Amino acid sequence: MTDASHRAAVAERAARAGGVVAREQFRGDLSVESKANKNDLVTETDRDAQQQVVATIREAFPGDRFLCEEDLSTLAGPETAQSAVEAVDTVPENGSAWVIDPIDGTANYVRGMRLWATSVSTVVDGDPVASATYLPSYGDLYAAGPESVTRDGTELSVSKRTDPETFAVAPVGWWDRDDRAEFGRLCSAIGDRFGDIRRLGSFQATLAHVADGALEGLVCTRPMNPWDTIAGVHMVRQAGGTVTDLDGEPWTHDSDSVVASNGEAHDAFVAAGNEALTQD
Repeated sequence: MTDASHRAAVAERAARAGGVVAREQFRGDLSVESKANKNDLVTETDRDAQQQVVATIREAFPGDRFLCEEDLSTLAGPETAQSAVEAVDTVPENGSAWVIDPIDGTANYVRGMRLWATSVSTVVDGDPVASATYLPSYGDLYAAGPESVTRDGTELSVSKRTDPETFAVAPVGWWDRDDRAEFGRLCSAIGDRFGDIRRLGSFQATLAHVADGALEGLVCTRPMNPWDTIAGVHMVRQAGGTVTDLDGEPWTHDSDSVVASNGEAHDAFVAAGNEALTQD
């Protein structure tokens, strides 16, 4: 087994393991806290699930680094006296690391809505080589390795639709109250160009649905964290889709925007995002 294939298998195993922890506590008595604002939520379950993901990965790759949504400082290393978990605050350009979102869509999770995901990706020298997004409440596991992307073992490809008037497109991101007008402009720009709008509440689940053809694309006008994006972007590309920023340049983990599509009418997706940034 190649290193990339091994990493893909571990990503799947880790995403499933963390997702099981979250699923066991879903719709239970949750301990909920706010982070940056009243709607930026974290639960004790996020931390529990993340700890399980990290522990699963460290069994196979004990020396790798971790970039995680939740604070890693409280996580102890295995009892076998191995070194403490090495956390990084950005995607390293050299060597290997794992990028983890234990519950992507915590607001959905807290409200008892089923659409949330446990997402794991691994990067080598700054580039993703494998990723997995597990939707525990649906039982679906999306996985992308070095050669393909699958859902529950079935190979996926992006939507074959070519008529933008039949496209379902998702606006993705978070806008503070002072910036809500931008979100309105984005929805209007998408509505003017495409057939329908979906807003799912989980960036990784949305990217997975672009990869499997359920959505034709998404537009995000804001910079997003690597744990919100890397896994799903890798899936969309492996499924034959296109992912750029709003300048039409290939998306990277430090891009300031995300435009993902099935590759058809991608310029219209880019135009919608740029229109949203233009104030009257």
